[in-house]
Amino acid sequence: MDKRKSLMWTFKMAWRDSRSNRSKLFLFMAAIIVGVAAQVSITSFRANLNSSIESQAKELLGADLEVDRNAPFQPELQEVLDSLGGDVSTALEFNSMAFFPKNGNTRLSQISAIEGGFPFYGDLITEPASAASAFQENGSALVDEPVMRLFNLQPGDSVKIGQITYKIEGAIIEIPGQPVAASFFGPRIFIPKENVEETGLLQRGSRLEYVSWHKFPEGTDMVAVEDRLRELRDEGIRFGFDTVEEREEEVGEAILYLSNFLNLIGFIALLLGGIGVASSIFVYIRQKINTVAVLRCVGVSSNQALLIYLIQATSMGLIGSMMGAALGSLIQLFLPVLVQEFLPVDIDLFISWSSIAIGIGTGLVISVLFALFPLLAVKKISPLYSLRSISINLIQLLTNRTKITLSAILLVFVTGYAWLMIGEIVPAMFFTLGLVACLLLLTGFAKLIMKGSRKFLRAGFSYELRQGLANLYRPNNQTTILLLTFGLGVTMISSLYLTQDMLLGQIDFGGQEDLPNLALYDIQYDQNEGVNEIITSNGHQVLQNVPIITMRIQEINGMNAEALREDTTKDVSGWALNREYRNTYRDSLLESETLVSGEWIGNVGNIDGPVPISVENDQMENLDAVLGDTLTWDVQGIPIQTYIASTRTVKWDQPSPNFFVVFPTGVLENAPQFFATTVNTNNREASLRLQQELVQAYPNVSAIDVGQVLETVRSFLDKVTFVIQFIGLFSIITGLIVLAGSAATSRFQRIREAVLLRTLGASKRQVIKIQVIEYVLLGVMASITGLILSLGASTLIGYFYFDIEFVPNFIIIGVEILILTGLVLLIGLLNTKGVHNKPPLQVLRAEVS
Repeated sequence: MDKRKSLMWTFKMAWRDSRSNRSKLFLFMAAIIVGVAAQVSITSFRANLNSSIESQAKELLGADLEVDRNAPFQPELQEVLDSLGGDVSTALEFNSMAFFPKNGNTRLSQISAIEGGFPFYGDLITEPASAASAFQENGSALVDEPVMRLFNLQPGDSVKIGQITYKIEGAIIEIPGQPVAASFFGPRIFIPKENVEETGLLQRGSRLEYVSWHKFPEGTDMVAVEDRLRELRDEGIRFGFDTVEEREEEVGEAILYLSNFLNLIGFIALLLGGIGVASSIFVYIRQKINTVAVLRCVGVSSNQALLIYLIQATSMGLIGSMMGAALGSLIQLFLPVLVQEFLPVDIDLFISWSSIAIGIGTGLVISVLFALFPLLAVKKISPLYSLRSISINLIQLLTNRTKITLSAILLVFVTGYAWLMIGEIVPAMFFTLGLVACLLLLTGFAKLIMKGSRKFLRAGFSYELRQGLANLYRPNNQTTILLLTFGLGVTMISSLYLTQDMLLGQIDFGGQEDLPNLALYDIQYDQNEGVNEIITSNGHQVLQNVPIITMRIQEINGMNAEALREDTTKDVSGWALNREYRNTYRDSLLESETLVSGEWIGNVGNIDGPVPISVENDQMENLDAVLGDTLTWDVQGIPIQTYIASTRTVKWDQPSPNFFVVFPTGVLENAPQFFATTVNTNNREASLRLQQELVQAYPNVSAIDVGQVLETVRSFLDKVTFVIQFIGLFSIITGLIVLAGSAATSRFQRIREAVLLRTLGASKRQVIKIQVIEYVLLGVMASITGLILSLGASTLIGYFYFDIEFVPNFIIIGVEILILTGLVLLIGLLNTKGVHNKPPLQVLRAEVS
């Protein structure tokens, strides 16, 4: 037989052999379909998003250049900006309380007082559309649509900002370059800049951001513009600026990190599908041992026998990958619904053929690589097996060299794919190592469970329990494969839930009555007494009344900022050196602070020499400072010499004013200052009444409703977590498909066991009960195994990333175990439905498939 005829015969044999097993092969494919669908949907969506960012690059900024500073522009900076030419739009941005007279509601809002035609690129979308241009002409306001809907406001109603009441011209629907999620932490309100001073909010100590947007004529050399602005910064003039290219790069990087993370989660689903393929092929080949042996008897070579089943596996992988690619392309149409409010651009959807090609190729390679483990054992099946009933462990037929080679190829492929997604080799290697560690742990758990179930078995147990336990370690059991696939999916999903619960637990102060639930700030010196009187007259107690002084670091150990930057022996953070500090003074530590080193000095009577200060412990590292170092502060034009007398830790998660630097009393009392005050109100209604009275009397005072902030943070985390869990859910689905495939593949084995039990006198009820016990045990073990790993992962995340002690929520864990166990039981029973009704003759003739 020539090679061509031999190959044709091999393909025909692969086709004929598959005819009676295509339902099983479809289940094999289903795991690949889900994995590839996750990959293609994410990579296609990322391609759509990158294309949208590139095409809407100028809309991301709304201008060619954005310049910002937390103080009026210096003459040198303004001179350079004026020399650039083009169109200019300016704004003052600040946070302030907004009062809505229609219903008496108040809300801390992001105020933008705008002058000019911003945005120059893209459209400020409002309802009605004419409001975008009319609000400046009419001296009215635009209010974020979510707060309009929340407070049942309509165009024509009013909003009071400071001392001025503005008519609401319309609702803000979309701002170029700003995602909807930007309004989560305070609604956005636009007002005209021309009369902003009349609001009475532009006072000393107010947090103001001065912004200008520039649109240049075509052909302007943006590189020269950037170089000139950087020269100004090098000369010591503090300001920030953004160009279209920089904003596009910033947004692209953020989205790249998120999409890479989601892609790797989807890739894990594909790897689980590969594990499912390997498991299914193992069972499939075990059933084909006699067929292979007979083929060898009639002259088929070991390579031909291998090729028959390799063709089936490759076809399965190819068809499954193509179906998964089609499904993934469909899923990507729905992804914008999940994430659009987090994105600063409108997404233009199209079919990404490169993503489809990568998905199909990845799915095919994964299918073949995992299938090779059982398929290479086919070469070792000799004609002798057709004459003997031998129980064969296929993996033992492979040499150690073959196992190591296949494992190495698989690891290289996984690392290579992770490298392609992440763009860096070291994180890709850590991803592979972490994945291998999880799989080894899950496999180890499976072996322990099987060994433990054998030892745990007792003669005193009921017949059904003994049989159910024994099924965990008998030949053709599903324990290892279920724990690998389902356990890894549970680990990911549960880690997300537990981490989210951990973060929310840190900021949930609802049950702590001694902590403030309302914070007031921007209280001017001459308003402090009046604000405190309003608080006490409403029956509330002032918990803290903290003075705040604005200042900057002028020198560290006699070296100014320029000298520190040039000194290569110093590692001072530019952020810590150049930022505007808001410090306080007091004579004692707070309960949220702990002295780490040095001596706390709370009062100085003589300020002839350097003043002792206390610096937050982590800030010491940012300043590259040690105890005794001197810092010269510029307190609104007056230099003050200080030395670091102590360091302390601060619980930043407490809802109270905390500071990097604390001065002693006796130094700053006469400096220009404003105050922050914290209050604990009895309920939300009392808090709202107090806010309404305060904003009427002192419009510049801003209030942070801690309960409202917590609700906002919870909503935000819920939305982010849902997006991640949506992708992670593919892993759970893959695990269920693998379970279904494994149960369907071992269906004949199940029927045979049921018939034998019935022959020995077991009732139909007992057979069903044995199956229920087995699948409940499998579900519980898989759930507990995944949850143990997720507890470890959440503990590590809390320790290394959030510096939080993780305390597990056992209610969540218990609910997860019940749900996951129920899923395993349901899938297992559905796939073994009817096995106890088969007559013994069918099994004896081996006619059931």
